[in-house]
Amino acid sequence: MKKWNLFLMALLVFISACTSTAPQPAATVTPTAVPATPSDRIYVDAGRVEGSLNPALYGSNYGPWLFVAMEVRPQAEAAGIRLLRFPGGRWGDENDIDTWQLDQFMQLARAMGSEPLVHVRLLKGTPEKAAALVKYANIEKGYKIRYWSVGNEANLYVNQFKVDYDTERFNREWREIAKAMKAVDPTILLVGPDTSQFMVNEASNPKDKNGVDWLRSFLKANGDMVDVVAVHRYPFPNNAEKTSPTRQELLANGPDWDAWAPALRKVIKEETGRDLPIALTEVNSNWAGQSGGEATPETFVNGLWWGDVLTRLVRQRVDMVAQFCLVTRPGTGEWGLLARDDVRPIYYVYLMYKQFGSELVFSNSPDPLVTVAAALRQDGALTVMLVNRGDAAVNLPLRVDGFGDSRKSEYWLFDVDHKAEKQDNMNVPADGPISLPPASMNLLVFHPAK
Repeated sequence: MKKWNLFLMALLVFISACTSTAPQPAATVTPTAVPATPSDRIYVDAGRVEGSLNPALYGSNYGPWLFVAMEVRPQAEAAGIRLLRFPGGRWGDENDIDTWQLDQFMQLARAMGSEPLVHVRLLKGTPEKAAALVKYANIEKGYKIRYWSVGNEANLYVNQFKVDYDTERFNREWREIAKAMKAVDPTILLVGPDTSQFMVNEASNPKDKNGVDWLRSFLKANGDMVDVVAVHRYPFPNNAEKTSPTRQELLANGPDWDAWAPALRKVIKEETGRDLPIALTEVNSNWAGQSGGEATPETFVNGLWWGDVLTRLVRQRVDMVAQFCLVTRPGTGEWGLLARDDVRPIYYVYLMYKQFGSELVFSNSPDPLVTVAAALRQDGALTVMLVNRGDAAVNLPLRVDGFGDSRKSEYWLFDVDHKAEKQDNMNVPADGPISLPPASMNLLVFHPAK
């Protein structure tokens, strides 16, 4: 009888628990497993959106010391440059920007469809001059220039201009000028510090005469004011003899950039406690402006290198990237996308990316010599950029998930023989074999079935 009573009591407790309105422990939910990434093929999952891409990824530098000739003005306007930094380089700390120069720049930026970024003079500049330029641009002329910065590579002033300059002076003067500019137009966004040669190996990053890190010191002092953290990077020459890289050395540099954005974001987080947008406001392979080598800035090899590096920066969703520079000026280095009456091979990288999507999706390549990025376009197309930096053709299967049926595709090619050209009668299947030519940049565009 006692056992029977115990059974009834247990049954009542069970019924009470089942009908109680008290909170119950959450049911154990097995997380949805992320599909395994195929390791034997190029893989794209259009259903795994990783975030929006900032159009300012596709930028360049321009200044009064440069000139876009009429012969290449149509190419400049067609390039798809979405950010234009002015005046670019050391010119801006050797000269004051006058209003006529700013007006001319704004005409070019508007014709090219580019967002302007203006850096005011720091060395021998004043808060009053900077404030006056902002007032002229945004209050009097209504240009609505959002992005402004102060100075260019202040860590090099000691060598370039033979002045006693350190982090303490830079941080103080930068802030004084920035505050004066914001007082005129509180809506502007401040970009900085624009120091040179940010590297993943922090021990190699610029230090002042007292051994103080320029970037970390700036973020400690002005991290509350800066809106976009900007640095510069030129990987070559990397020795005192200023030796130009060989083809092999330049193309081997691409993977070094995979850790670049994470390293910069880590420093920002450590010094400010915030996640801020990041910018690479000067970049090219060679800071010395050399030419005539097998891999100097005017060569196809440099164009292929930049296509590979830019694809890696796209994957890392860097907010702003400004190649240096828009135009080659005779006698000052062969950095330009444009020459006097022609375009340089690096120009075609931008024509390829002009057709790329704006919503980054997951992609992966099993081949270390093939870099891939994929994004959805506003018209619903899926775009896949593939850079083969090897000297041999690559044949791999391609698999696309999360996109549905695609009945039509396009194939665009940039290599030594093709200038970002659409290849006719090439319908690449979303699931099937693809062949990437040696040393090439390839864009696949898959249109959704209707």
